[in-house]
Amino acid sequence: MVKKLFISTLVIVLITLGLSVFSVNLVFRQQFGNYLTQTTEAALEQLPEQLAAAYMNGRWDDNVLANVANTLPTGTEVTLKGTDGSIIATLTHPSDEMHSFGTFGGQGMTMGNMMGMNVPYTAQGWKTQSIEVKKVNETLAVATVRYPTTARMLNPQDISFSSSIFHSLLMASGLALVLGVILSYFISRHLAKPLRRLTQAADRIGQGYLEERVAALSKDELGELATAFNVMADNLKRHEELRKQFTADIAHELRTPLTSIRSFIEAFQDGVLPANTENLSAINAEIDRLVFLASDLKDLNIAEMGALQVNPMPVNLVGLIDKVVHNVSPLLQQKNLSLSWEPEARDIEVAGDERLLTRLFYNLVHNAYKYTEPSGRIAINIETRGEEAFVTVADTGIGIAPVELPYVFERFFRTDKSRARETGGSGIGLALVQQIARLHRGEVSVESTLGQGTKFSVRVPLEVRKM
Repeated sequence: MVKKLFISTLVIVLITLGLSVFSVNLVFRQQFGNYLTQTTEAALEQLPEQLAAAYMNGRWDDNVLANVANTLPTGTEVTLKGTDGSIIATLTHPSDEMHSFGTFGGQGMTMGNMMGMNVPYTAQGWKTQSIEVKKVNETLAVATVRYPTTARMLNPQDISFSSSIFHSLLMASGLALVLGVILSYFISRHLAKPLRRLTQAADRIGQGYLEERVAALSKDELGELATAFNVMADNLKRHEELRKQFTADIAHELRTPLTSIRSFIEAFQDGVLPANTENLSAINAEIDRLVFLASDLKDLNIAEMGALQVNPMPVNLVGLIDKVVHNVSPLLQQKNLSLSWEPEARDIEVAGDERLLTRLFYNLVHNAYKYTEPSGRIAINIETRGEEAFVTVADTGIGIAPVELPYVFERFFRTDKSRARETGGSGIGLALVQQIARLHRGEVSVESTLGQGTKFSVRVPLEVRKM
């Protein structure tokens, strides 16, 4: 990881530096070329006065013309013609390729030979302009000036200046490259360090050390990843604790009825108890308890795998809840609980599986019975809103703590653990309720106040939908 980050960052630095050097050099040369062109044109504005100064005592002074040639911009050629069209002189900068100036007073002398330098000059395009050389309103000659459209850096000073800029740019790029390599190395190590910690923590959790956590030292994506990892670890730890608790609870739930059944059978064998209807009914109740527990476990497992099949049929929800209330009435009477169940309508049909919906509402009502103190009250209400039926099961029981509310529908989770064995809860009833509600395209929610009671709300669609 460190190597990949280092190489990636280094490649980005190299590409950025290369493009920067290329673009800066290109812009500099273009701008400096424009500057030289402007300098050339500014220098040519002084040319008429300089040429006029070379005409003295009725003739052209060769030395003054040579000085004028020395001041010409590089690549510029001036052809000086008299008023009769004859060529007086051809002037070029001494560093340019040798050009003939013509004759000065019949001497046959050239300015190029005088300076003794032959440096070639080429250009992509040329500009030409004519300048009248006057003195005291008298036209002395006409100068035809030919100069390149883009000036080149042939002056030693220009070349030196350009070279120093380019060398400075290369030195700065080299320094930036060195700094980029150093920073890339440390940044890659810095970025990879929290990832290594996450990898080590994940490996520890994989080995069963669920207490392992990582520090979220930043608020960026790595910090969010560390936070998400810690949340995942917390959930794994909580589910592991629930699993262990569930294992212990299931062992108890299985052991209690089996122990009771064995005790009855041993009593029958020893002749301590008669095998009459009452005692056999007690054994049958314990067997029903085991069957009910096994059925809950099976249905929940199948539902969570998505394999629980729903056979949608028109179901009278009011009649279904009537049956549930009738089945739990003996339990309510034993505990002296009052039940409020008076639906406004007797015919509210939903599309669903009657067996699963019966299990859903039986679990909710039985859950209210378990956690409501004697002489308490349970209220069941049903109503329709639009194309949905809403059923609420409220009790005046012990309630649920706010910190536990988000987990009541998770498998193996139970509130009031101190009462679990007494009430016989296995921690899977509400998880099954949620799965059945989802299978019917509905949902279940809970509201509770600790010490005051709990209300479960179930919403299921009225119209027949494809399951």
